[in-house]
Amino acid sequence: MDQSMKAMCGTYCGECEWKEPCNCPGCKACKSKMFWGECDKAKCCISKGYEHCGQCEEMPCQMLSDLFADQEHGDNGARLRNLKNWTDGNDSYEKLR
Repeated sequence: MDQSMKAMCGTYCGECEWKEPCNCPGCKACKSKMFWGECDKAKCCISKGYEHCGQCEEMPCQMLSDLFADQEHGDNGARLRNLKNWTDGNDSYEKLR
């Protein structure tokens, strides 16, 4: 698992279909300024000095809850489980549907 592709929101971007076409280095490398615009989740995480949102005591915050429940980008809890795994030191991840 490429650690730089562990997105702060719990997505594993190493398998993203947009990674190569958009030359996306991941939210950590681009400091929340993604190819599609600024990511509020990454910006918040960076401002708090966390590697990912799973390290935050407010997790899941309203921003994450909204993302998890989004009609187009929702994930049936995969991101939340990924964040919990990563916080526990387990590098496994679930693919988003």
